[in-house]
Amino acid sequence: MLTIKRIYEPAAASDGFRILVDRLWPRGISNDKARLDVWLKEIAPSDALRKWFGHDPDRWVQFQTRYRRELRAKPEAVKQLKHLLKEHRTATLLFSARDEQHNNAVVLRAFLRAGR
Repeated sequence: MLTIKRIYEPAAASDGFRILVDRLWPRGISNDKARLDVWLKEIAPSDALRKWFGHDPDRWVQFQTRYRRELRAKPEAVKQLKHLLKEHRTATLLFSARDEQHNNAVVLRAFLRAGR
């Protein structure tokens, strides 16, 4: 099972293996509070793409296309994530964006599901 969740929500046992998929460390979150198992910065959108998107819903469709293109250009990072997901029956992709519908974790989860 693969879920997504804001890192600002309390960690729960049901999260399983917790993976931060943002390039930047979330503001105001300590290591203890994050309760991460791994931080995969390299799977996150590039700085240029992240800044261009700016969580603007009007750019959402194009962001998805560009981010999937970046993911296809990072086969080692994707392979590493897929390996972790195979090792752990339950995993949660963590993100810090306020917008829970328009963020990189949503695209990444769909990308992984489509690749199965």
